[in-house]
Amino acid sequence: MEIINSSRNFANVSFNRDELLVLNSALNEICNGLDMFEFETRIGADREFVASLLRKIGLLLDNMDCQSN
Repeated sequence: MEIINSSRNFANVSFNRDELLVLNSALNEICNGLDMFEFETRIGADREFVASLLRKIGLLLDNMDCQSN
């Protein structure tokens, strides 16, 4: 991961494919491994937000795969 720049509320970072795969796997485990009643307390975000982030990372990985062919 390379930090490009950051401010109080935003960060621009660069991830390689392997780093994105780790994030994707971790988010998948979080989304599918925690009970709903404890999700937001343990994670600090609701399941819909985390699932949306997981989908976006998945789409990015799919896009990267298409570019390498």
